[in-house]
Amino acid sequence: MTDVWILAHDPVAGNALARSARALGENVNAVSIGAGALPAADLTLIIDAAGPTVLAEAYARSVADLLRSRGARLVVADASAQSRLLAGQVAAHLGVSPVTVTGVVPGEPLVVTRMAFGGLATATEEVTAEVAVLVLTPGAVPASDVAGAGAVEVVAAEPAPGMTLVETRAKGGETVDLAAAKRVIGVGRGFAAEADLELARALAAKLGAELACSRPIAEGVSWMPAERYLGVSGATIKPDLYLAVGISGQVQHLVGVNNSKVIVAVNRDRNAPIFAHADFGVVGDLYQVLPELAKSL
Repeated sequence: MTDVWILAHDPVAGNALARSARALGENVNAVSIGAGALPAADLTLIIDAAGPTVLAEAYARSVADLLRSRGARLVVADASAQSRLLAGQVAAHLGVSPVTVTGVVPGEPLVVTRMAFGGLATATEEVTAEVAVLVLTPGAVPASDVAGAGAVEVVAAEPAPGMTLVETRAKGGETVDLAAAKRVIGVGRGFAAEADLELARALAAKLGAELACSRPIAEGVSWMPAERYLGVSGATIKPDLYLAVGISGQVQHLVGVNNSKVIVAVNRDRNAPIFAHADFGVVGDLYQVLPELAKSL
């Protein structure tokens, strides 16, 4: 595939996606819905959004018609909530199903990896369909530093009638980009109390690492926000170092971390599944191990 098309509704995310899509085709073309021109793309087709109350997905049919008229064969979107919604509706109008992928091997045909059976397994497939719509999870494709040609073309498109945006509110809590972190410490139910997470925070400060967690910590006891949950329905990371502390290592969690370059596990249960996937393991009480690790740094 020589051309790849991206769907963009945000300029920052759109340019980041264009840099990643560079590995999938010789030319990167973008359909920009209210995101303006994307310098990282070779060609940006700009759809001027009707106004802040019109949702990006309202243009899904128009975008699909535009892609069809341009002979698009490969269409990609990022994995944000709005992008997934837009990609799903565009794919439906193109008569295909979107595929969320965790890895891509460029070539002819394109080979992708995706989660299967609810994250219990990974499937590898060749993309042979006439038109494919892929949703790229964070880290699925490395970003390129090749500059785009930056050509721009304004196209006409009408939004479909339907829901309109009434109000936007800033999301409470913190913002974290785990996918961009080089070092991540994950905490699990091995911690007996919320206050004990300070042990992990102290070590994270020494390592310059982001703090993340397993699903029970975010959704079971609400000790950490959902943005820091790693796993099949949470964040996917590819750091240089992932330190799993007090995490048993069920497959639902491993789906989010198994692309880490180095995995280190600390768990007092020598039979914990995490050790089968770790490069280094420490069998011990985290209440003794973490202070010693922090002290040694």
